[in-house]
Amino acid sequence: LKYDLFFERFLNPERIAMPDIDLDFTDTRRDEVIRYVEEKYGKDHVAQIITFGTMAARAAVRDVGRVLGFPYNYCDRLAKMIPMFSTLNESLKISPELKETYKNEAGVRKIIDTAKKLEGVARHASTHACGVVITPEPLDFYTPRQYATSSDKTIVVQYSLHSIEDLGLLKMDFLGLKNLTVLENAIEIIEKTKGVKIKIDEIPLQDKKTFGLFREGE
Repeated sequence: LKYDLFFERFLNPERIAMPDIDLDFTDTRRDEVIRYVEEKYGKDHVAQIITFGTMAARAAVRDVGRVLGFPYNYCDRLAKMIPMFSTLNESLKISPELKETYKNEAGVRKIIDTAKKLEGVARHASTHACGVVITPEPLDFYTPRQYATSSDKTIVVQYSLHSIEDLGLLKMDFLGLKNLTVLENAIEIIEKTKGVKIKIDEIPLQDKKTFGLFREGE
């Protein structure tokens, strides 16, 4: 607002999706913030969000080959023929080596044809890096919940972030940023070693010494 930026960029009648709300904290205190929100709104109203890792082409080939009993080196060699970030169908078109191997080796055809059926399927679940949902009614009214993994007892909602938005719920991103931790530590070190207490919010944005340091590239 100080610089007359357009607030409508974040929230306007033409925006289809819910507003994107990001809150930045030091990465060492993110869990503390989540606990605070749980205490304020109730643990049955606050949860982190599940995310699903899916079978990419290379992983699908390696997993299928292993299950079918092919040697690791054989599967690894085949997987490395697949260009990064390409699907199996795309790879068969753009990789001459893979195309030729698929044509000539029955084992390769068996692996790839099976892997095509698994490509894109959810392989595992984990916790979204920053997404948190806060609901007006208890979470069970909107979504099932579960532990993040068998070893991680973090409670997560079983719907991914896009499904959460489809339900009309607001996802907030609680971001733990290392650079904020670095700033916090630097301020503490300066106070301990120099006896100077820096109030970071009072540092002028047009500080000439800071811009001079930027110009020097150090």
